[in-house]
Amino acid sequence: MPSVDSVLAQLAERHGVATGYEDWTGRRVEVPEPTLVAVLDALGVRASTAAERASALADLDRAHWSRPLPATVLGTAGQHGSFWVHVTHCDPAEVWVQLEDGTVRSGLTQLENHTAPYGLDDRLVGEASFALPDDLPLGYHRIWLRSGELETSTALVITPAWLGLPTRMGNSRTWGLATQLYSVRSARSWGVGDLTDLTDLAVWSSARHGAGYIVVNPLHAAAPTRPMEPSPYLPTSRRFVNPLYLRVEAIPEYAELPKRRRVRRLREDLARRVAERDVIDRDLAWAAKREALRLVHRVPRSAGRELAYAAFRDRRGVALDDFATWCALAERHGDDWHRWPSQLQHPRSEAVAKFAEKHSGTVDFHRWLQWQLDEQLAATQTAALQSGMVLGVMHDLAVGVHPNGADAWAMQDVLALGVTAGAPPDEFNQLGQDWSQPPWRPDQLEEQEYRPFRELIAHVLRHAGGVRIDHIIGLFRLWWIPNGAAPTAGTYVRYNHEAMIGILALEAQRADAVVVGEDLGTVEPWVRDFLRSRGVLGTSILWFELDRDGDGRPLPAQRWREYCMSSVTTHDLPPTAGYLAGEHVRIRAELGLLTRPAEEETAEDRRQQEAWLAELRRVGLLEAGAADVEAVITALYRYLGRTPSRLLSLALPDAVGDPRTQNQPGTTDEYPNWRVPLGDSTGNPILLEDVFTDPRAAALCETLRAAAQE
Repeated sequence: MPSVDSVLAQLAERHGVATGYEDWTGRRVEVPEPTLVAVLDALGVRASTAAERASALADLDRAHWSRPLPATVLGTAGQHGSFWVHVTHCDPAEVWVQLEDGTVRSGLTQLENHTAPYGLDDRLVGEASFALPDDLPLGYHRIWLRSGELETSTALVITPAWLGLPTRMGNSRTWGLATQLYSVRSARSWGVGDLTDLTDLAVWSSARHGAGYIVVNPLHAAAPTRPMEPSPYLPTSRRFVNPLYLRVEAIPEYAELPKRRRVRRLREDLARRVAERDVIDRDLAWAAKREALRLVHRVPRSAGRELAYAAFRDRRGVALDDFATWCALAERHGDDWHRWPSQLQHPRSEAVAKFAEKHSGTVDFHRWLQWQLDEQLAATQTAALQSGMVLGVMHDLAVGVHPNGADAWAMQDVLALGVTAGAPPDEFNQLGQDWSQPPWRPDQLEEQEYRPFRELIAHVLRHAGGVRIDHIIGLFRLWWIPNGAAPTAGTYVRYNHEAMIGILALEAQRADAVVVGEDLGTVEPWVRDFLRSRGVLGTSILWFELDRDGDGRPLPAQRWREYCMSSVTTHDLPPTAGYLAGEHVRIRAELGLLTRPAEEETAEDRRQQEAWLAELRRVGLLEAGAADVEAVITALYRYLGRTPSRLLSLALPDAVGDPRTQNQPGTTDEYPNWRVPLGDSTGNPILLEDVFTDPRAAALCETLRAAAQE
């Protein structure tokens, strides 16, 4: 392949766009020019011709020297740092730091800087450097610059050097349940598991079995239209929550509702219709619940409740208004904003403001739903902690959002809309993956002082003891695919991982929460080292913990990582009973997803399983010749206790023996992804009340309690 034009290569490099990379086989791949041009275009850079490239490169230099201060300055607590300033050559520069609390720190030390001045229009611009003190407190501060008539400021973010685990955990470790909440239905829920069910599950696992946390699938908002997107990892918004998870009867105004009998009839009718289906039907559940919620929304609120609602609206501000307006627009015009009338395609347009005013009741309904969710999420976390959990609820943050959804509409200026995020070809997906999600624009994040990102993290952690970051590698680099291109025709775009991980740690420290990064798959070793150095936990799944430096056999327990959350399985694999039965091979074979004959895949799977059984026998957790599924599952979870991992995780389907897969990667409707209700060992749906009385579930929970105490 011919080499990339040198000017284009330089332009790509300065924007963090990779011109080449190593694929999963270790082979060097050069990125073709059309991909680089398309990705740069998504970053607002025209680079189709030699003239455009030269102009764009010159514009970069001019933009850099025209800026008095960096868009955002990053610092780490306890460490010295520095930053540059640009002023007219030979003019004095006075700088100071204004802390979050209003305190001013002046007298910053100027450092040597021998950078030559730059000719900008009719003046020379000089560069000076100043030291950041190492005793600045954590937080979002501002650096101020005064030179002649110029006075300006920029963001200064001081992040923790180390996050780790909350101090209340001490040197102990704990275990928790992992659950897909929509699948966990009770006798009183509305066709899907809800926040009251999550509360009850947390209290049961903690009060009865000593669980320290409960990790739940992303609860992000889906579009309020039919069909509702089933994947919790493809939401319309990550900044708000799906009202499908509300418990209607838990809303205070429900007690004042004169039509409670009508609400009960709605739920009873829904229950009868749900019983006729063997999969989760979100559309059916939302239709009934939405009607009930409409009735409760109309109930007059007390003066105190009105004050609470007003405070919530003020706190969430424009973001809440935008989201509620998008929901109302989606109900009227469909959930793809690209197909709306042109005057409605930007949240700041006059037409959108007029629509919101005309449909103020509908907009308020969607705002009110988010208030109720905030209250019920708070109640869940409070109940979890009061029952004895050391962390409480651990929420899950998806990689991105739906390209046609609320966040993509409201955040057009900070998302790259000409590309989608995905993954390059690897051993398991040799055609690559396109997740259809618009990625963050790293340049706009910096320009906006990372406010969109830090507000997102703060929202997820508002009522939580932890957060799991799906594909945390995406905070370092993401695979960008030009619209209309195959996943193989993409390239990596770098992010400022010091900023992204630092802000993540800062928000978590403020929330007294733990951060778990999903760092599975192909990950550069230095990335895991960096995450570990900042106190961000990794993820270990037993089936993937193999000795990569040896013969590929199971990695001995004592060599697992301490700072990670360890489990036997994950939502992208069958529960352990299904895995032991080869469900992951059978499903992929039936759907044509294998890259080699099914017989070879089955043989390799059996070899790996036998290696793990041999390891269980070697350490005395499984008797020779034992092959009983329940005994093997128990032994596998006991094995987690032999590792130094600080967080141990039990998948709820494993606790009840459910063999069915929740999600089969590489499929959409070919498999009922994210629609499988919790079931027993035969796959028959069960209710949450059945879990509480299931001796199998109790026994495996006690196994995890004992493992965490080893």
